[in-house]
Amino acid sequence: MQAVHASSSPHFSIHSSKPPNSTTTTCSLFTSSVNVKSSQRDQSSLWTSYNKRVILKSTFSAKATSVEVGNSPVSTGTAEDDVLKALSQIIDPDFGTDIVTCGFVKDLQIDEALGEVSFRLELTTPACPIKDVFEQKANEVVAALPWVKNVNVTMSAQPAKPLYAEQLPAGLRTISNIIAVSSCKGGVGKSTVAVNLAYTLADMGARVGIFDADVYGPSLPTMVSPESRLLEMNPEKKTIIPTEYMGVKLVSFGFAGQGRAIMRGPMVSGVINQLLTTTEWGELDYLVIDMPPGTGDIQLTLCQIVPLTAAVIVTTPQKLSFIDVAKGVRMFSKLKVPCVAVVENMCHFDADGKRYYPFGRGSGSQVVEQFGIPHLFDLPIRPTLSASGDSGMPEVVADPQGEVSKIFQNLGVCVVQQCAKIRQQVSTAVSYDKSVKAIKVRVPDSDEEFFLHPATVRRNDRSAQSVDEWTGEQKLQYSDVPEDIEPEEIRPMGNYAVSINWPDGFSQLQTMERLVAV
Repeated sequence: MQAVHASSSPHFSIHSSKPPNSTTTTCSLFTSSVNVKSSQRDQSSLWTSYNKRVILKSTFSAKATSVEVGNSPVSTGTAEDDVLKALSQIIDPDFGTDIVTCGFVKDLQIDEALGEVSFRLELTTPACPIKDVFEQKANEVVAALPWVKNVNVTMSAQPAKPLYAEQLPAGLRTISNIIAVSSCKGGVGKSTVAVNLAYTLADMGARVGIFDADVYGPSLPTMVSPESRLLEMNPEKKTIIPTEYMGVKLVSFGFAGQGRAIMRGPMVSGVINQLLTTTEWGELDYLVIDMPPGTGDIQLTLCQIVPLTAAVIVTTPQKLSFIDVAKGVRMFSKLKVPCVAVVENMCHFDADGKRYYPFGRGSGSQVVEQFGIPHLFDLPIRPTLSASGDSGMPEVVADPQGEVSKIFQNLGVCVVQQCAKIRQQVSTAVSYDKSVKAIKVRVPDSDEEFFLHPATVRRNDRSAQSVDEWTGEQKLQYSDVPEDIEPEEIRPMGNYAVSINWPDGFSQLQTMERLVAV
């Protein structure tokens, strides 16, 4: 390995890898989820209340379609049904569905003669805040079966992988969730939130990385203290090896050996693309991106080259902060990136038994109310929070039991929960129902669903392969599409997009508005 040094050129000697050119087209499905109606502000009880939300159903439904059953010589269908029936009592509070239907139960093995049952619960993330509750309830409901004498439950998590890895640069193909922490205004504590959130997620059991996207003024080298303060390069693969601090992988232009950049915007976009997409991140459950201030080329480049799962918005109580933050929220909305939480920094401090609000009140609440972002977290003014950022040790690491750490624990739970919901909604938003030979569309945050005839969807394509871009003449004729055509594959391509592959080799692009109008 060799150290990566930034030369006088704004680009390193490593060439950025771009997604392969593909004719795969996408279908923009839904508006951004900033229009969520519910608002949850009681951050002090979020962590504990979330751990109590695993629900037990009183009536059973023995669904075994998503369960992998081991080859036990004494296993019987009845015993297997009993176990699955018992486990289907346990409801995932995020998805509102039992863990059997969710596909969490894997490797079920039963020895009825000895009364032994073993299985694995594969959760969506190792940072699941209620994994211990799942394990306990699974043990209890199966042990309650009269013929069961011994239960062995092992816990695991799904492999780190985005929903559509094929279209991504190699370095991003093993990252499950990418979280943008943004304020669109400098000096509000965005980097502090990003770093402490990342280490909170790591403490919850997740594999985490931090990408400092602020090339003009990188903060990460000041806020963490890795042993190696220079990025390394793999000369054979021409990839970047991230540095690490306390188990979290780190990449920043500040670790490239040049400090802050003095260059024009397009050059900065190239550097960010190169740093992000050619880094060997490995398997990560969460990559936290510390976004630079603003809503210009750099921010748009980031949103376009990486599949952002969600965004966390950071603001301060002042009205001026709200004005800039509102621009950022609208940017994410247009780019179909859901904003899942607002962090209002420097809200208040306590002295002489009273609470003081030196910068006023209401900016965070205004963001929540105006844009429908469901969760608001208030960070107090604490000298230790500022000092920890300067010392190179995040506050959640320095004082894991403190008040600030508890707030970040609640924020971490919120992020884990919302990312899991988003992935679940995306993976099931559009599917093909073979029983009725129709494309089923489910609307997120709603029970609404409708069916579309596959031939009608195929005929309504408006890409250049079906319609002449210059004249508007229809090239794809009605008779070109057989009535009994069926999609070969439907897969998500983003938070609100899908790719539909047809037997003739065509991959289709359509907006939700067009699908609804079909």
